[in-house]
Amino acid sequence: MKAVIRFIKDLFSAPFQGRLVFAFTLIAAITIGIGTWVISGTINSYLTTAMNERVSRDIHLASTFYEIKLREIAGIADRLSLSATVIANLDAAKREETDALEAINTKILVELGGVTFGGTHVVAILDPEGNVLSGEIVTVGGERVPIVVSGNWAALPILQQAKSEQSPFVASEVIPVELLRQVGLAEQARVELVDTPKAAPTLFDPREGSAGLVIASAAPIMNSYHQLAGLVLAFYLFNNDFTLVDLIRDAAQIDTVTIFLGDLRVSTNVMTAEGQRAVGTRLAQDVGEVVLYGGSEYIGPAFVVNEQYITCYRPLRDFNGKIVGILYVGARQASFLRLLNTFNQRITLVTALTIMLAFAIAIPVSRAITRPLKELKELAQTSARVAEGDLSARASIMAGGVVGQVARSFNNMLDTLHATQIQLVHKEKLASLGQLAAGVAHELNNPLATVLLYSDVLLHECAPKEPHRADLEAIVRETQRCKGIVAALLDFARQHQLNVEELDLNNLIQSIIEIEKKHALFINVKIVTEFGADMPQIQADPAQLEAVFVNLITNAAEAMPEGGTLTLRTRSGPAGLVTVEVADTGTGISPENLTKVFTPFFTTKKVGKGTGLGLAISYGIVKMHRGQINIQSEVGKGTTFIVILPIRLPNLGTPSAPPNIQPANDKKMIG
Repeated sequence: MKAVIRFIKDLFSAPFQGRLVFAFTLIAAITIGIGTWVISGTINSYLTTAMNERVSRDIHLASTFYEIKLREIAGIADRLSLSATVIANLDAAKREETDALEAINTKILVELGGVTFGGTHVVAILDPEGNVLSGEIVTVGGERVPIVVSGNWAALPILQQAKSEQSPFVASEVIPVELLRQVGLAEQARVELVDTPKAAPTLFDPREGSAGLVIASAAPIMNSYHQLAGLVLAFYLFNNDFTLVDLIRDAAQIDTVTIFLGDLRVSTNVMTAEGQRAVGTRLAQDVGEVVLYGGSEYIGPAFVVNEQYITCYRPLRDFNGKIVGILYVGARQASFLRLLNTFNQRITLVTALTIMLAFAIAIPVSRAITRPLKELKELAQTSARVAEGDLSARASIMAGGVVGQVARSFNNMLDTLHATQIQLVHKEKLASLGQLAAGVAHELNNPLATVLLYSDVLLHECAPKEPHRADLEAIVRETQRCKGIVAALLDFARQHQLNVEELDLNNLIQSIIEIEKKHALFINVKIVTEFGADMPQIQADPAQLEAVFVNLITNAAEAMPEGGTLTLRTRSGPAGLVTVEVADTGTGISPENLTKVFTPFFTTKKVGKGTGLGLAISYGIVKMHRGQINIQSEVGKGTTFIVILPIRLPNLGTPSAPPNIQPANDKKMIG
């Protein structure tokens, strides 16, 4: 013990050394403490923002999956409503002829066999009065059950809308228990309400607990006289079906996903404290006020079942725009708090170690500073002796030494103090979130192959003069085009070679128009063609160019929601090139977005309405053809896409500059 005391006294033997050590340590502690506090606050704010951005990304991915499912259901209804088999056998089915019913059921099973994600699906063919003629149910377990032909669905609003408008509709919908009971799904739809803390005192929708939330599509079946012959109803039931929410969670790496009917959880992977799915629990009242009653998206912390989450809630609307439910994603706040606590603990440890290091460094520095004070004291004693008259004392022994050493020690102290100011830099980067795999494109090949197989079989069995042969040929051709589009999407990323053929560009565009103008999107769109009479045949991949022009034509129609004129021009020129223009009289594109339209994943459409890949893929296809695609647009007046392609594909070289646009001659109109 005495040795320790002696060591400490020796360590701080110089004048003012203890004070200097304390001062140095205090300065370091204050500086490091303030820096730590600022950094901790900055990281806290950054992580909070990052978590909110994460759930925003999660809700976008979840909405994309929801939109894919919605389009899949719409596709089933549309294809069945246009199916030659269904149309040809519908009258016989109304007379309950067995062969006709079997033919329709076979077509329905083909469609249901192509369902991507699984789950509870219902497809029914109805007469114009809403009576069920035929149908199939695929349960959660994959069991196929024929619909009992005894119900009437005329009261379903989306069916009424499809019948009155004679146009297909698809949206989120609430089906009352009376209709679900007709198809044996009332028990699956039934959800026991669970008392939930912070829930509203009353239900948002009085049908919660008995009704079913579905993605439903209704499409009219028109006979050869363009008269309403029947209706197709297809829907996917969410109640007690966890296929979609679990798929979104696993594929998009999202913590929790929930689908609400009103403010009631009907499909979720949020777990209760007992480890059960929280089906039957309800939405917190404060969130419901924003989402259900205010119609706005909610992002932020929220109480979910029994703990806090960082959440995002997005309202689900029916075809009339009425809110019927909510799509939710969330991440446990406990994980976020653990991350913050871990960071704070580590930065506190670093701070403590830094202060201790400053203290350790201050000791030798202070000794180096205070050691010359002993010599200054001797100088003062020498000066006193001289003052007393001791002429033998000489100051020369101090000449150039003590004062210089003090100055140099002071400078060294400053240098050392500066050297001991340790900068604390602590940066954390969030792990990069994985992007949605391109597996969806691969998965599409399976249902397309099934459709192509059956349609090709029907085509070979159809007599050459059969009136429906042209329809079957259109089905086969369009299915092959769909497969080509999927392949084109993959080719855009992989840069595959082109399947080059001699191609009549006018005939290709005309065939595209004949198909596309039948879609509901073109009802109010007047299509004008101005084909150059001197157009040469070009070397190109027909399937890929078809994808380009279908995309441009569809975009043009979507830019004219109230109707307008779509003009397609072709002409030969400049030398060695041909030019195609696709012009609309739509809303136009703002100047700040003109430079971004060909950027992958950039889109001006609403969230969930487009992937932003169409124009990027078109750009890649045109570039693979050694061509150019340009755009001219004026807000409020319309947009023109100009595609310039070489007549013969060169082995090397760059695309020529686009020529000045000249009006074409051959002009005809398609209503």
